[in-house]
Amino acid sequence: MCAVLQVALDIMQVSRVLPIARDAVEGGADWIEAGTPLIKSGGADVIRLLKTEFPDKKIIADMKTMDVGAFEVEIAAKAGADIVTVMGLADNSTVIEAVSAGRKYGTEIMVDMINVQDKVKRSKEVSDLGVAYICLHMGIDTQMKGEAPPLKILENIVKEVDIPVAVAGGITAENAGDYVKSGASVVIVGGGILKAKDVKAATVSVKKSMDGIEVDTQLAKKYTEDELFEAFSRVSTCNISDAYHKKGIILGLTPYIKDGERMVGRALTVQTANGDWAKPVEAIDRAKPGDVIVVDAGEGWMAVWGELASTSAMIAGCSGIVINGNIRDIDDIRKMGFPAFARTAVPCAGEPKGYGGIGIEISIGGQWVRTGDWIIGDESGLIVVPKEEAVEIANRALDVHEHENRTREEIRKGSTLSKVNEISKWEPVK
Repeated sequence: MCAVLQVALDIMQVSRVLPIARDAVEGGADWIEAGTPLIKSGGADVIRLLKTEFPDKKIIADMKTMDVGAFEVEIAAKAGADIVTVMGLADNSTVIEAVSAGRKYGTEIMVDMINVQDKVKRSKEVSDLGVAYICLHMGIDTQMKGEAPPLKILENIVKEVDIPVAVAGGITAENAGDYVKSGASVVIVGGGILKAKDVKAATVSVKKSMDGIEVDTQLAKKYTEDELFEAFSRVSTCNISDAYHKKGIILGLTPYIKDGERMVGRALTVQTANGDWAKPVEAIDRAKPGDVIVVDAGEGWMAVWGELASTSAMIAGCSGIVINGNIRDIDDIRKMGFPAFARTAVPCAGEPKGYGGIGIEISIGGQWVRTGDWIIGDESGLIVVPKEEAVEIANRALDVHEHENRTREEIRKGSTLSKVNEISKWEPVK
């Protein structure tokens, strides 16, 4: 079969489904998927809604069935599903029951290989059980760690089975064509279309990529360790806070920055005492380009940083300064565009005595900070992200940012924030 584009409607608000699906179909989407979150939110009626609106399109019910295969296939099939997904981790009896029910109700079965260890072996096994499609799927939580479906495994599955193979998880307009070249018959795209301001245009871009045309949109891209500076530079501290469940927030420091300025970099930590600016200044000589110098100066009232230190740090390539303490020369520092965060500004500085250390773990604003952790600051505040979690949190923050862009676009088209999110529907039942 020629490669087809399946748009995955992985949203929870039923009222948003048809406008998005219509735009996707207009842009060239071949198949429409009622995503798992959507089915859990709206039930089988959302499958019926999609089949009624698009009778000539294949409707996929992403049920992710693990048990009672026949029963769940019957539910989806009677609601209008042309394809129903069953998990590769399910018992063989569940797969067999699903296939049997599918034949009874005229519905095909797609087996999802998410979290299956030997995907090639299991694909061959379920293919022999009579399923119609295999889906090589990289789950969203795994995608956030910067991973995407491996092309080599896709190629090996395609060689081993005689049925079409779908690919899902982290597919964008940039890489969709790579999966088609590697043998994918069905390309499943969710966020790469759903989060776009213009769903139709995003769908067109994916289709172009599938046809071998190079496309660059950056939408729904997943970043790796080497790309973290770019990733964190694209999001706000508010996006990161939402993605990080309010963790990592550094409290009590004031941003001394220009309007719209953002600070991103790895921490180089400094411990010093009241007014002792020796170690903060010495840290400039040890800093790597892009580092943020993070200073714990205790509870004193004298400044440990000023314009000359900022000039030196800026020339050395530092991205900013964060001080659990005091700073001075704010007017000059703002003019030069060097991001600074401190407890407060004072005119008086201390003396360079050399107490403390560089590169040791410090505590500022209620958070522990180590050299190498990521520091992000803007007009809304400061956040530290531990280096071990940085890839995942950066990708989750971008996901938050892109979903907000989509929500904003729907508001501009006449909706409201409460309507887009169906707030009243999802208030706790009392």
